Amino acid sequence: MKLSKLRLISGAVLLACACMAQAEIRLSDPLPLAPEVTVGKLPNGLTYYIKKNARPAQKVELRLVVKAGSILEDDDQQGLAHFTEHMAFNGSTHFKRNELISYLQSIGVKFGADLNAYTSFDETVYVLPIPTNKKENLEKGFLVLEDWAHGLKFNPADINSERGIVLEEARLGKGASDRMNKVLYPKLLNGSRYAERMPIGKESVLKTFKPEAIKRFYKDWYRPDLMAVMVVGDVEPEQAEKLIRQHFGKLKNPAKPRPRLYAEVPQRSQTEALVITDKEAPDDSVFIRYPIRAAQEPVTIADYRRQMIENLYGQMLSARMQELTQQANPPFIQGGSSMGKLVRGYESFSAYALLGKGGVQPAVDALVQEDERARRFGFSQDELDRARKDMLRNYERAYSERDKSDSAGFVAEYSRNFLEQEAIPGIANELLYAQELLPQVTLQEINETVAKVIPDQQKKLVVFMGAEPKPGASVPTQQQLLDAVAKAEQQKVEPRTEKVLASKLMDGPPAGGSIVSEKLNSAIGVTELTLGNGVRVLLKPTDFKNDQVLMGSTRFGGQSLFGDADIYNARYASAVVGSMGLKDLAPLDLQKVLAGKTVNVGASLGELSEGFGGSASSADVEAMLQLVYLYFNDVRKDAGLYQSFIGKQQDLAKNSMAQPEAVFYDAIQHAMFGDNPRVDGVPRAADFDKVGLDRSLDIFRQRFSSARGMTFIFAGSFELDKIKPLIASYLGTLPVGDVPHAYRDVGMRPVTGVVKKDIYMGSEPKSTISITFNGDVAYSDEQKLTLQALGEVLNLKVIEVLREKMSMIYGGGFETSMGQHPYGHYSVALNLPTGPENVDKVIAAAFAEINKMKTDGPSAADLEKVKLNWITRQQKSLRENRYWMSQLMGSVTQGRDPAHILRYEQRVRAITPQALKLAAQRYLDMHNYVQVVMYPERKNVAAK
Repeated sequence: MKLSKLRLISGAVLLACACMAQAEIRLSDPLPLAPEVTVGKLPNGLTYYIKKNARPAQKVELRLVVKAGSILEDDDQQGLAHFTEHMAFNGSTHFKRNELISYLQSIGVKFGADLNAYTSFDETVYVLPIPTNKKENLEKGFLVLEDWAHGLKFNPADINSERGIVLEEARLGKGASDRMNKVLYPKLLNGSRYAERMPIGKESVLKTFKPEAIKRFYKDWYRPDLMAVMVVGDVEPEQAEKLIRQHFGKLKNPAKPRPRLYAEVPQRSQTEALVITDKEAPDDSVFIRYPIRAAQEPVTIADYRRQMIENLYGQMLSARMQELTQQANPPFIQGGSSMGKLVRGYESFSAYALLGKGGVQPAVDALVQEDERARRFGFSQDELDRARKDMLRNYERAYSERDKSDSAGFVAEYSRNFLEQEAIPGIANELLYAQELLPQVTLQEINETVAKVIPDQQKKLVVFMGAEPKPGASVPTQQQLLDAVAKAEQQKVEPRTEKVLASKLMDGPPAGGSIVSEKLNSAIGVTELTLGNGVRVLLKPTDFKNDQVLMGSTRFGGQSLFGDADIYNARYASAVVGSMGLKDLAPLDLQKVLAGKTVNVGASLGELSEGFGGSASSADVEAMLQLVYLYFNDVRKDAGLYQSFIGKQQDLAKNSMAQPEAVFYDAIQHAMFGDNPRVDGVPRAADFDKVGLDRSLDIFRQRFSSARGMTFIFAGSFELDKIKPLIASYLGTLPVGDVPHAYRDVGMRPVTGVVKKDIYMGSEPKSTISITFNGDVAYSDEQKLTLQALGEVLNLKVIEVLREKMSMIYGGGFETSMGQHPYGHYSVALNLPTGPENVDKVIAAAFAEINKMKTDGPSAADLEKVKLNWITRQQKSLRENRYWMSQLMGSVTQGRDPAHILRYEQRVRAITPQALKLAAQRYLDMHNYVQVVMYPERKNVAAK
């Protein structure tokens, strides 16, 4: 007898748990180490983690994790922990400057997207994914890690060259958030050293430090007793351990190592308030930070149980806070309370709200009183049951996907174990604990814990952060903030009442649906169904994940079928409907009814098309189809929730144009398309005055009252025989009245010729350059691929010349697109953040590289780097449901054979340097582009 995939998964879970349950769980027992990972330590103190994992195939994730970050910097080293990370790519024992990046690109590893690193307060982590299709790749990958660990050169010329790049990275971080955080952090961290050691450092140090300072940091802290090497992927553990011992066994610790101490965060001695404003702040918020305490990572099974209890009440409290936003006049746009980590080793309970038009008092009232309601009266049994269902379902899904999880997820988990001692008992043990311990957690225990954890009028920091007030408006004073909290604490609270809801979405499947034809595309394993009502369905069953089913649908039409006067109603119609719910259930009611299920569905009305997107676990496909059915037959009208949606959107948009980045984006859109009313620029508060409840609902119903002309696509872990009856019942009975299913070309076209525009916005000395080439084209898949290759090769030159050679940018580059609807068109957009004083030089350098490409074409080596990276990525993508969903959706909208996906490598390999040269000449027309440059406010500009 053949069992369904779901039953096989469930059987495997039960069998595994039955075997594990033979050993009684004792709460006093220490948490075990996951048996599938090998953790060891070399004689020199270096720790290593090894796990064989088959996803993705022929790839290994390597990490060098160092317990050294900005917190360890001496006064003359502020910023040099991060600078050391940069120097890891600028010369070492076995790789000269720029050789490392070039070599890794030559084996298909892309700088930034694949090869990367980061520095934080307490650690530096180097990320190196290596393809294992060639033995020498892995061996050389370990050589790279070894060089990072003890072989950096710190050549003075290379240091000076890198200064500009790091300073450009620092420039990118400047803005309202940076300025406000510099005021906030000293108070938030109670004067801790953390507030004085931001990873980016001090510009004065970055500009002037001597090589000896960075060498001293590297010598002091890059040592084996503070390091871990992680090897996870398609490799034999014995081989990995041998390479670790070979490359890292020879590392030595200093004779007199400096002690690795962790900064302390002092306790708050008094209640304080802080008001921080900035003219470029996008929104207003209020934040209450309660006393900080030492964080306790789970060590025993009892600790793990305690953590599950914290997650349960956190989930329930979050749901209550979310419910407060579902009012016609909500107290805040969004908000919540939770216990969370602050920095390594510390946590605290905090409450946060993004403020709406009501301002501080209603938000503080809601936060404080909802916390007090939970502290005093606890939660209900229904709330606990829903939270428990959701949590257990998450454990079950994680267990079922244990052999289909990407290696990158495992190395992230092992990094946290090394850095913060996060337990790694393994998902098999964790599922056992959930199944055994969750049912034992009582409502009384939850409520007793909440009563202890949620603070009761304790010392706190109350913070308002927001925009500088406009004329006639004001922001609260520090005393007013404290008074608002004190007032809220004195208010009487009542127990919460729980609304009775239906236990399921629908009573059963609709009758009358049928499948009238079925055909198999054996080349790609896709089955095409035609239903009795004419709806078309593509089914791609896969084994890429054990418990994931993706759904999508599309049909031409969309906003294009409505006039300019209706554009705002059409643009926000699906969002308005989504905010009101389905049937007689508001959005949060839907979540409650679906507790314990993994499912989501959303409708979208795009510019040229409309459709659905969704996902579900294998067991919840029917619930996903029920949601689709209800979108067609029973959307909900709720004036209160509509008003809540509009009010929140207006509040979010009110300060949007205070941000330089928003003004810049808006300027680009209008420079390209003028004042066309259909330009999708930055939303303004006034836009939402044009969104009416009845009209937006009518527009939605016009497009979603019929499924005529719509194609649905499913990809994932389902069996055809199981899913087809469900599809026939729910999709085969959708209404199919006569509706247009072709888009209308509204005639929106970009400007022609050369258009240049400078804008002046922002108080920081930073600029951004945008140059966009647009035009008409006779679309083909080959031309689109060639244009993408052109953009990628030019990005190699951006890194090589503008970043590494000239040191004038940190990031940026080319993005390309080509489409055939509503007409054949292309776009090549170049975005380059830089300093105002370097704008002209950066533009000239970028144009010089474009002209070289037009004259000489790319080098064969550069094009080969792009091809190899693409082919490597596609080999991984072919084992991902989202990739198949995207490709099948594209085959529908572009009317092409979906089997073209199998010819991708052949098409990539056919691209020639000559084709890119011709593409540069065709698409990068120096007589037809839009250039927009953002400078700081005029008073801050010397050069312009």
